[in-house]
Amino acid sequence: MSTPSQASQNPVLKQLEIQVFGHEAAQVAAVANLCNGHLAGGALEPCDLAIFVIDPAQGIDRETIENWTNLDESMVPRLIVVVGLENTQADFDDAVLLANRVFDQTVTPYLVLHDDAGVACALISLVDLKILDYATYPPKVTESESEHQALVSEFRKEYLAAMDVMGWHAFTAGMLFPAIPLWIEKKIGIDIVLNYIEEVKATRI
Repeated sequence: MSTPSQASQNPVLKQLEIQVFGHEAAQVAAVANLCNGHLAGGALEPCDLAIFVIDPAQGIDRETIENWTNLDESMVPRLIVVVGLENTQADFDDAVLLANRVFDQTVTPYLVLHDDAGVACALISLVDLKILDYATYPPKVTESESEHQALVSEFRKEYLAAMDVMGWHAFTAGMLFPAIPLWIEKKIGIDIVLNYIEEVKATRI
């Protein structure tokens, strides 16, 4: 599994054209560096993957919304990454609601778990209900407890229903838009974002 430093030197990632969109206050430069992508300029350029960065505390600017809309007919895969997880006043759920309102309906394959202080520390997969604990990297994968499963049960039903309708390859076909939590400093979600990039790469072979 690639670390951020390895990812920037990974020849697999270099074969993709990745454009990163978002307000400059939303860590777009850091995300572009992580993904070996480039910041989108004024005019849209052909790309294999478009990554939209959202910080719920910053909102989504008009230019980013317009760029999303301009990609609607291209069928380019689009991934949404949600940063700002360190800000306990605006969380992942807020960002997803915002994206659903101004972009398109998203899906959330992973939800954020918090420690006793309310700080994001782990993710739970809605596919298999396993917990990814980012106290180490790569994260330690453990079975979830019944309280976790009850907490996410409705979200899981919605996610699996969406996948059944759209299909498990809908992301790479540009028809389904996953929203992924990302805290680069704590490495939360890095492995997941890189895995989505690898999925796109596999379709370009």
